[in-house]
Amino acid sequence: MTARFDSFAVFAEMRTGSNFLEANLNAFDGIACHGEAFNPHFIGYPNVDSILGIDQKSRDAQPSVLLEAICATPEMSGFRYFHDHDPRVLDVVLENPRCAKIILTRNPVESYVSWKIAQETGQWKLTDVKAHKSAQAKFNGDEFEAHLAALQAFQLELMHRLQVSGQTAFYVAYEDLQSVEVMNGIARYLGVDDTLEELDKKLKKQNPSPISDKVSNFAEMTQMLSRLDRFDLNRTPNFEPRRGPNVPSYVAGAKAPLLFMPIPSGPQAGIRQWLAALDGVQPTDLLSRMMQKDLRRWKRRTVGHRSFTVLRHPVSRAHEAFCHRILNTGKGGYAQLRQTLIRRYKMPLPATMEDAGYDLMAHRTAFKAFLSFLKGNLAGQTAVRVDQSWCTQSQTVQGFGDFALPDLILRESEIADTLPQLAETLGYPETTAPESAGPNTAFLLDDVYDEEIEKLTGQVYQRDYMMFGFGSWA
Repeated sequence: MTARFDSFAVFAEMRTGSNFLEANLNAFDGIACHGEAFNPHFIGYPNVDSILGIDQKSRDAQPSVLLEAICATPEMSGFRYFHDHDPRVLDVVLENPRCAKIILTRNPVESYVSWKIAQETGQWKLTDVKAHKSAQAKFNGDEFEAHLAALQAFQLELMHRLQVSGQTAFYVAYEDLQSVEVMNGIARYLGVDDTLEELDKKLKKQNPSPISDKVSNFAEMTQMLSRLDRFDLNRTPNFEPRRGPNVPSYVAGAKAPLLFMPIPSGPQAGIRQWLAALDGVQPTDLLSRMMQKDLRRWKRRTVGHRSFTVLRHPVSRAHEAFCHRILNTGKGGYAQLRQTLIRRYKMPLPATMEDAGYDLMAHRTAFKAFLSFLKGNLAGQTAVRVDQSWCTQSQTVQGFGDFALPDLILRESEIADTLPQLAETLGYPETTAPESAGPNTAFLLDDVYDEEIEKLTGQVYQRDYMMFGFGSWA
């Protein structure tokens, strides 16, 4: 069967995520993207002399030579094309139905602000938060209008030219780039059978904070945009990987028609003990480690079942994750990650908890360093995975929804009253409240908490604060 396409073009613009898209396309066996092959200022990439043996002088003299070379490669080859690249190429590509079209778009305000910041810092790519350079952009209304007009004109031309020639394109939004399923869909569109298990992690999001923090004259900018939030300026960015439902972690009553869907680093031991006590059994007698088919079977045979999860305040949860996963050198601790945090991110952690120099002040300093690390980690700026122990609770709850959302989403502060009431509606009257978990470290959160800790946590978990309405921890 003849392949549908023999080449492809990614139509994008500066600061739309095209570098990240290209990196992931090049991770597929059978796909090769050759950068900005028709950029008038360089060929492919800065400091590169040629593509497929064709230098810039030859390309400028006759761009069709490079186009033909790209089409002739054994793999599915292509390039990125921006609105200000060699216009002689555009007609040839748009009129060629055997050249696949991928159109990448991004909120134009965000791409403009990102472009202005990159101009200030000179940093156009980021592979690790350690090398991150920060700056604020100054919004220029006239410049943005010109920027927006150019983007819109190019997008309209693409749409019209594809419509009149009877072609379709694969449209990708900037936000779609975080989905490995979308990347695999692009490969299938190009006729490539290879799939990715995960996305390329080398390139990091450079400016993950809200746009209001990235623009020095934000109030002036909003006024210039007629005070209409047409571009969703105030949304909380989310660059976390998606979470699955994690069904094996769910815990069902031995007889009680209750299902507990725990959130890592949240209250768990006391709730398990409470759930077991309903039927006079031990926590080990509860149903757990179920697969989805097991849980479906339980749901079918347990008429009137109820499910719940419990949110913990982000400050308390971050401290729990830090103490149990990072500070802890025994069971449950992430020993290898701990060494990476010490070596690569200079986190001031003690060799052991018995270290005489690790006092209350050292604990506070180390916890603050962990929160600073989490800010970059959750924004996708580090090489370290976003672990379920400290991912946002909103992402975890969203992952539950891939199987079934809980009937109740409770706060830790509510469970002493709410869980006994829930048990009573299910035929378990006079039930006591779950016991609170005891401290797991020599230093309590009360001893280190202050406004600075709250502010740092708010920057890390701004999405949870906004989604669930958390106030200050104390």
